[in-house]
Amino acid sequence: MSPFRPNIVAMDGYTPGEQPQAGKFIKLNTNENPYPPPPGIRRAIEEVLDRGLQRYPDPMANSFRLRAAEVLELPGKDWILAGNGSDDILTICTRAFVGPGELLRLPYPSYILYRSLAQLQDARWEEVKFNADWSLPAAFGNPAEGLKLVFLPNPNSPTGTMISREAILEFAERLPCPLLIDEAYVDFADFNCMDLVAKNEKIMVSRTLSKSYGLAGLRFGYIVAQPHFIEQLIKVKDSYNCDSLSIAAATAALGDQAWLAENRANSIATRKRLTAGLSQLGFSVIPSQSNFVWCIHPRHPAKPLYEQLKQNRILVRYMNYPGWSDGLRISVGTDEQIEALLTLLKTMV
Repeated sequence: MSPFRPNIVAMDGYTPGEQPQAGKFIKLNTNENPYPPPPGIRRAIEEVLDRGLQRYPDPMANSFRLRAAEVLELPGKDWILAGNGSDDILTICTRAFVGPGELLRLPYPSYILYRSLAQLQDARWEEVKFNADWSLPAAFGNPAEGLKLVFLPNPNSPTGTMISREAILEFAERLPCPLLIDEAYVDFADFNCMDLVAKNEKIMVSRTLSKSYGLAGLRFGYIVAQPHFIEQLIKVKDSYNCDSLSIAAATAALGDQAWLAENRANSIATRKRLTAGLSQLGFSVIPSQSNFVWCIHPRHPAKPLYEQLKQNRILVRYMNYPGWSDGLRISVGTDEQIEALLTLLKTMV
């Protein structure tokens, strides 16, 4: 008899994107930022090292919370909770709201980790399919027995599409539970939902510094919610869930909004070139609001394309969603990386 809980044995577990440890690849598979992070983080990390690492970090990451409240124009730091990447925030929320046998709702297709979090809780999950135009049906906001939490990635992965602010407010009004807007990629989009947190207490917004700030290797994210929600979520987080180096670097990065604006502009311009180039090669590309695109080719199956690209040391993400589609999710790299990708694809399609 296995010593593990039955739900753990039964689940597959989340599989992250490939991270090659040897050799040189053009890496366009995990939506990392191809540019170095804001320069101020080096000085911030060095200051922590100069003080030493023998003491525990601030358990609440208050320096970051104060900076974030200023940058995001929030009433105060008590609207913010920091985490070890936004995946930590998603885990905290699932643990806090969803118990065994209770229900987590999410759109389909979307971030695969969501269902893994439900499985870890021995909870149920319900997937609501997007409409053909990438809106969500009214059923996404319907009450349901045992429904305790709803995840909505905006922009969505793997499609890069977005749900309107008006639709989100309407869903929140009808839902009997919190609605977490996962804005991991929102810095590349035309709008965000941060101000909706004050309009409806059920709306929470999570973000990460992994994508737009180029800090995927550091692991830092945060959630914005009304203070009485944050007060309860604090009870669930690990005692020191963010280390001193990540707190210092994240605080410095968030303070450099000029760097963010330049990086955003570069990424959006390259995204347009990638979309146009793929379309010229016959790919069907969903218009994206993120730092990646989703594409399929009507004559060439996705998996062999992925494998041939990998043989030539270009990594993209092959993803298969049963009942919907398989295809390639391609991260927005530098102009040089995208040109190399498109040049190789010309020989394949």
